[in-house]
Amino acid sequence: MIRIHQLALPLNHCQADLVEAVAKRLKLPLESIGPVKLHRRSVDARDKSAIELVYSVDVEVPEQIKLLERLKRDQQLSAIPKPLIRPSVPAPSEFNSENSTRPVVIGAGPCGYFAALFLAQQGFKPLLLERGCAVNQRTADTFGFWKGNSPFNPLSNAQFGEGGAGTFSDGKLYSGVKESKKHGRWVLEELVACGANPEILVLHKPHIGTFKLVGVVRQLRARIEALGGEVRFGEQVVGFDLDPGTRQLRGLQLSNTEIIATTAAVLAIGHSARDTFAQLHLQGVEMEAKPFSVGFRIEHPQELIDRARWGDFAGHPLLGAADYKLVHHASNGRSVYSFCMCPGGLVVGATSEEGHVVTNGMSQYSRNERNANSGIVVGISPELDYPTGPLAGVAYQRRLEAHAYKLGGENYNAPAQRLDDFLVGCASKDLGPLKASYAPGVTPADLTTALPEELIYAVREALPAFAKQIPGFDSPDALLTGVETRTSSPVRISRGSDFQSVNTPGLFPAGEGAGYAGGILSAAIDGMRVGEAMARFLIY
Repeated sequence: MIRIHQLALPLNHCQADLVEAVAKRLKLPLESIGPVKLHRRSVDARDKSAIELVYSVDVEVPEQIKLLERLKRDQQLSAIPKPLIRPSVPAPSEFNSENSTRPVVIGAGPCGYFAALFLAQQGFKPLLLERGCAVNQRTADTFGFWKGNSPFNPLSNAQFGEGGAGTFSDGKLYSGVKESKKHGRWVLEELVACGANPEILVLHKPHIGTFKLVGVVRQLRARIEALGGEVRFGEQVVGFDLDPGTRQLRGLQLSNTEIIATTAAVLAIGHSARDTFAQLHLQGVEMEAKPFSVGFRIEHPQELIDRARWGDFAGHPLLGAADYKLVHHASNGRSVYSFCMCPGGLVVGATSEEGHVVTNGMSQYSRNERNANSGIVVGISPELDYPTGPLAGVAYQRRLEAHAYKLGGENYNAPAQRLDDFLVGCASKDLGPLKASYAPGVTPADLTTALPEELIYAVREALPAFAKQIPGFDSPDALLTGVETRTSSPVRISRGSDFQSVNTPGLFPAGEGAGYAGGILSAAIDGMRVGEAMARFLIY
């Protein structure tokens, strides 16, 4: 079987056209081409008058070795690599899940769940602890808060609960980490086994969508439990029992005063576990402040983005809702970029603390809401913006979120401003024809004070620059909503090559909260890698 890359066909092609293109590429008669299996599909929209779908396919052909030798100048042909072999660290027969070495995973986001799943598949019986609720109750609490039917719950919201922060997002499943080709394939296959659409194995930029992701999360839990693992909700870790001499982990203290004995725990706590960061710092676990980004959510009509990206092909069923990725290096040295772009999505309340406002974006699988939204964020760093210690980035976030709460009316409404008013620093009296999607609600405001002056300057410079790539991006009626602060963790918990804390053996910092991932897929990949490391630690 041969893999062929870079097969480009017009949008309105049929399966026969694809087979014919394969035969032409291989310089073989059509009748000698075996079944064609799709490996990857992406969109090439560089020429909006002739948008193409670009395929990688696998095909059976006669005399494969001779054919590859004859066509060796074609760098887009190769023999299909051998199937990836799932890593395995088998537990010894004497391993006993009831003794003090039972592995514990803290946090039921993608990192925690995939660490626990890997450990369970290897014969360990991990205990997974999550401070928030199971996903059904969490969904009811979160949507109830957004709709104004329920009070804000600090333990069950868009940040905390089964599935992690990514549950209420676009469910994007692409990653730039170098391990993604290997471990990422296993993650995607597991997600499909748990109910995700099989097309995520093929699409260049796959996504699941919020509602589908909820069902996938439930199935992940069921698979872990079927393998002997245990998942407990409403169980918050508030302290760590460490050996006074070696600092080896000996146990975990829960908020209900229970002590769980263990010598190995995955810290998959997510980027908003500020109280846990503080406790770890208090107990001397080595960590440092790390860079992240802050800014606003911007909304446009989705049809504007579709026209800008797809031209006359906007609305084509094979293209769906268009996305974008934008970067601008401002004259004051700051970098501004689009973050977590949600086609056909909603802007939602994502705070995890009372008296704070945080925005985020989410989309359903269909991506059929009227607006497109994205974070427009500015990179900040400990050296320039919060140089006073490991937790200074957390304090920085809190200041911005508390001020946004005040600007929004101190009722969890978010402050919002028309783009034309933002550019001139004039408070919006009304928000114009574009209906803001943010839930719970918005309050017209002046966002000039929502970020430090130099960041506002950079965003104001970036918006017209982005319009050169997306015509209409700086439309006066576009809406900005503040503030976006949870782009990534403000801390990094230091770990060594064995994936353990550099000064606290038995603690395995992992995922986005520990500073080693940035999204659902990369967090899940890190969870699986940490699971491998923990299994070796427990055995050897």
